[in-house]
Amino acid sequence: MEFLKPVEPTVPSTWSEAHSRLAWWDNVSYLLKAARQGSVVPMVIELDGRFIGQLTIGNIQHGGISDAWIGYWVYSGVTGRGVASAACALGVDHAFRRIGLHRLTATYLPSNPASGRVLAHSGFREEGFLKRNLHIDGKWMDHHFVAILADDFSTTAVERLILDGRLLR
Repeated sequence: MEFLKPVEPTVPSTWSEAHSRLAWWDNVSYLLKAARQGSVVPMVIELDGRFIGQLTIGNIQHGGISDAWIGYWVYSGVTGRGVASAACALGVDHAFRRIGLHRLTATYLPSNPASGRVLAHSGFREEGFLKRNLHIDGKWMDHHFVAILADDFSTTAVERLILDGRLLR
């Protein structure tokens, strides 16, 4: 999990305490409560039956705004294999087709262009640059801000990955 430290928000305790078994159970409890309230959709990313990451659709708002953000991480041992791209595409399709959202946003660090490519593969476009947006690893960090609308494409994000040859049926 240490590879996540440079991209995860700063924690009020030590990294080890914040990522202990107890802390993870607290996080799971929060996610389950928020999911029951309809403000978050937490998802597990599995590969060959093994837990290798997480995808979350958060701050879900219906009505006149009808949007949310999407975030994800995958185990460093599987990066570069298209896992994050496939998971992100599935999350985008879930947000639009199942939750019924109009808009989905995401951010990524300038030092993590691979995450920008994952989002671009699903159809996200640059909308802005957020100065000192999140406190990460002890300092305020800038982020690229990207978004996608439900009606930006006539096909699903998964179908676009298949057409691009990035995902096999």
